[in-house]
Amino acid sequence: MMQKEAQIRVLTLNMHKGFSAWNRRFVLHELRDAIRRADADVVLLQEVLGAHQEHSTRWEHWPEQGQYEFLADTVWSAYAYGRNAVYSEGHHGNAILSKFPILHWHNHDVSIPDAEKRGLLHCQLAIPGWTSPLHAVCVHLGLREAQRRDQIAGLCAMVEQHIGDDAPLLIGGDFNDWRGRAHAPLTERLGVREVFVEHTGRAARSFPVWWPLLRLDRVYLRNLNHARAEVLRGRPWRTLSDHAPLTLDITTRP
Repeated sequence: MMQKEAQIRVLTLNMHKGFSAWNRRFVLHELRDAIRRADADVVLLQEVLGAHQEHSTRWEHWPEQGQYEFLADTVWSAYAYGRNAVYSEGHHGNAILSKFPILHWHNHDVSIPDAEKRGLLHCQLAIPGWTSPLHAVCVHLGLREAQRRDQIAGLCAMVEQHIGDDAPLLIGGDFNDWRGRAHAPLTERLGVREVFVEHTGRAARSFPVWWPLLRLDRVYLRNLNHARAEVLRGRPWRTLSDHAPLTLDITTRP
């Protein structure tokens, strides 16, 4: 049976490449402080800049390393970055920061032709006191429903192929699924539960952060229990991205 100290805190956020809404301010340093205060053990990030030549010369205090390395700093000793979109100035993608060792990671390409590149960043994390690694998948799906439908099918296929039915599984990120069409195929095919749907009947409102109307960000679990789930809408988050972060505490099922 799992012990109480095996509980870990997870945060997921579309960080808008380190800029506030409408790209008015470069807020990466403030964002790092806010994520630290949230005291998350595992952080799932979308829209993370790995490099950008123009921004690095334009904005003061731009970090010399990738944004994921800057955010991890000395707090999250392990991290992985899945580079998805590559362009002349640089590249961006998803990242996972972890206070626990990353045993293995892979970025699965679910890009659709003639659309922005997308990937599923899958990490296996060694959590102290857990008998099995935690499989964490960081997701950022396309803007069009047809794209998301194919990407959800790709996500299901990846989980079925690479993650055992009994393994602790967490899938989180920005699904861009404002119509709620992704929920049924995920729950029916993978047997996952969305945290906020389970408790309130609806996914959390997370976008835009200053007046949340759309339910874009999700956290799905399998073989895990959760003790708390929250949308962080107030200060300082409302000035750090256009999305609100989601947090939750999880343990494995006995």
